[in-house]
Amino acid sequence: MSPPIAVIAGASGFVGTALTRALADDGYEVRTIGRARADVRWDDGDGIRRVVDGADLVVNLAGKSVNCRYTDPNRDEILRSRVETTRLLRDAIADAAAPPALWLNASTATIYRYALDRPQTEAEGEFGEGFSVDVARAWEDELFAGELPETRRVALRMAIVLGDGPATETLVRLARLGLGGTQYDGWWFPHRRYRGIGAHPTGGERPPWHRSRGRQRFSWIHIDDVVGAVRFIRDRPAITGPVNLAAPMASDNRTLMATLRRIVGAPVGLPAWRFMLEPAMWVLRTEPELIVKSRWVLPGVLTSAGYGFAHSDLDGALRAVVHPRAESA
Repeated sequence: MSPPIAVIAGASGFVGTALTRALADDGYEVRTIGRARADVRWDDGDGIRRVVDGADLVVNLAGKSVNCRYTDPNRDEILRSRVETTRLLRDAIADAAAPPALWLNASTATIYRYALDRPQTEAEGEFGEGFSVDVARAWEDELFAGELPETRRVALRMAIVLGDGPATETLVRLARLGLGGTQYDGWWFPHRRYRGIGAHPTGGERPPWHRSRGRQRFSWIHIDDVVGAVRFIRDRPAITGPVNLAAPMASDNRTLMATLRRIVGAPVGLPAWRFMLEPAMWVLRTEPELIVKSRWVLPGVLTSAGYGFAHSDLDGALRAVVHPRAESA
């Protein structure tokens, strides 16, 4: 009997590498779509249709990393790289004689509003406004557009993924640089990097800020549970639509940074206000949104369906990813 076939787009990234390895261990023949070192490139439409036709599972993780400064070229590419790759896959699945039973497409928990009052679930969450939200909505709109009667579609609304990836690297570097204290939002010079984008941009021209006093929520998920959730969703045909990939116990910024300081052995963690964070993030070539936006997301669908998280405690999850990094350095 031939092995089942999994197609992974964006397999060279942090999450894609882990998922490719896991599905290969499950006995799948893994075919990849990407820009380089992939079985098929994005500019090969016939090739994309060929690898998708007859596949059992398609996972799309493609898209420019958001671990960058939101310059106009980067903003445009972040949006384009998500929407266009999703459209190409949808067209290939629609044309397939034997379409895949399941299509999992990456999305982001940043689609939800800044929340300090209550957690956001798939059923009761409220969308936010601005650049990151507009990207997420356009991404999901492309996924769920049109009719694909034989293919179940799921949007993976991922919280910040802890592991050997860019978010963890940025947080650890801040802690080791002595900026591992509580991080406070506040006023900063007006800029337009977070303004809306796409056909229906939302939000204002200037970025909002909040007096969260370091209590902005931090929703996260360990890379092991990203892989575990994909397997769980695959094996449960009733799960469809948006699914939050987030640990059931969200933290807050104070707790996050105190935990990081303890794990990396940083004796001092200076509190950092927005006027300190902006220059530091400019040096790191990323955006303060990573740590000042309050993301309070709960995995309503996964919890209701009975998924058991391998990592539900922030301290244990961070130790599992930070210590191996230090040993390999």
